[in-house]
Amino acid sequence: TTLFRSINSLISQIYRYLCLKHNYIIFIMEERNRTLGEFIIEHQNSFQYSTGELSRIINSIRLAAKVVNYKVNKAGLVDIVGAAGEQNIQGEDQQKLDVYANEVFIQTLINREIVCGIASEENDDFITVAGSDNSHNNKYVVLMDPLDGSSNIDVNVSVGTIFSVFRRITPVGTPVTIEDFLQPGVNQVAAGYVIYGTSTMLVYTTGHGVNGFTLNPAIGTFYLSHPDMKYSEDGKIYSINEGNYVHFPQGVKDYIKYCQLEEGDRPYTSRYIGSLVSDFHRNMIKGGIYLYPTSSKAPNGKLRLLYECNPMAFIAEQAGGKASDGYKRIMEIQPTELHQRVPFFCGSKNMVEKAEEFMAKAK
Repeated sequence: TTLFRSINSLISQIYRYLCLKHNYIIFIMEERNRTLGEFIIEHQNSFQYSTGELSRIINSIRLAAKVVNYKVNKAGLVDIVGAAGEQNIQGEDQQKLDVYANEVFIQTLINREIVCGIASEENDDFITVAGSDNSHNNKYVVLMDPLDGSSNIDVNVSVGTIFSVFRRITPVGTPVTIEDFLQPGVNQVAAGYVIYGTSTMLVYTTGHGVNGFTLNPAIGTFYLSHPDMKYSEDGKIYSINEGNYVHFPQGVKDYIKYCQLEEGDRPYTSRYIGSLVSDFHRNMIKGGIYLYPTSSKAPNGKLRLLYECNPMAFIAEQAGGKASDGYKRIMEIQPTELHQRVPFFCGSKNMVEKAEEFMAKAK
């Protein structure tokens, strides 16, 4: 009798385990079959301002990303690689695909009549969008880097798009002004990036966690593939252009030596692609830190606060990570100009805080 009861109990436990596992697998399959469009509709009420415009902005970015993805994937077959013969506001040579991506994103947002202003890394000044009725009634501005890492295009390395969305602060019904764009990162209502790589992913947040969607190129639909993305508190990857080591401030040099020291779980692995989106994406999934500090060659840093650092900082914090300029929180910096540059330390929380310790000691 005792043996029978034991066997019966074991069978019951196995049955419950299989049921739970089966339900879990079904749940995972249902999550992975959810499209970006369905996800946006289901989470509409979680947006800070639930009036529909923000959902339409994300949908517009999704559409533009698919168009750019198509061009990126055939870049080696058509005349769209190489320099365009012009420079952007930062004095950098524009790539042909830079210019194309910039036009696609701007026109898609303008044609949908859902934003009142656009600022792009590739443009000298912001763009005012009045709308077809010239009412200036839309409520959001979009800031973007249409093709991050474009210097990698010719060698077939992953590139990306970064975007940031703010609610305007000037009165609705009036043209946007520079003040609508020069807002600290804490005012962002959405931010995200698209990575054009071995698979194309759109990752974004509206302040309620971070979710990643992978494009199925056969049918042109983004599916939820990475729900509730999180940084680990610690990581084993540090990403920095060590070729500039001699130009870095002492605190950064000390932190690099710390990463290379054989002690405990160190040395860390050095991984640097040279594309912010790609390095950030890898470190968020695997755990790590990305650093682009000041240097004697770039005394203010190189990355742009509004187009790169703010949106990535928002995503990092929503994923449990941290982003700073080496001393203070990125998203609390008050911008003073559209193309402002800042140093950038971003990634797993404990790694960023350790880097800040070295910066403070060497200050």
